[in-house]
Amino acid sequence: MTSPVREQRLDRWLWCARLVKTRSSAVRLIAEGKVRVNGIRAQKPSRLVHQGDVVTAMVVGRPEVLRVAAIAARPGPPATALALYEDLTPEPAPTLDSGLAKATRERGRGRPSATAAGSMPFAPAES
Repeated sequence: MTSPVREQRLDRWLWCARLVKTRSSAVRLIAEGKVRVNGIRAQKPSRLVHQGDVVTAMVVGRPEVLRVAAIAARPGPPATALALYEDLTPEPAPTLDSGLAKATRERGRGRPSATAAGSMPFAPAES
């Protein structure tokens, strides 16, 4: 599915590589300043990308660092989209919660169930 073409519009490449669902969402991502090519913020969706360029994009709140491996003539299946780039995204930093164990409690030691709460005697209201 890749062609001998060596360059492609950035918005079209993001769409063919399946980083975004539509080409217009790729245009929006570029207009919001969330895409860089070789470390320089992309100003226009018509910016050309070439094989070997490094594209950095903030997609769905997480950074994606990709090296352009190929140019596609049109969007294709997921396997073809994966062949368009080499993923250089670093592993996410460990979060504060990742090292903590989940809190556990013994069975029957938590909040009472609705049936147990209904059978509990209540203290008479003081007058």
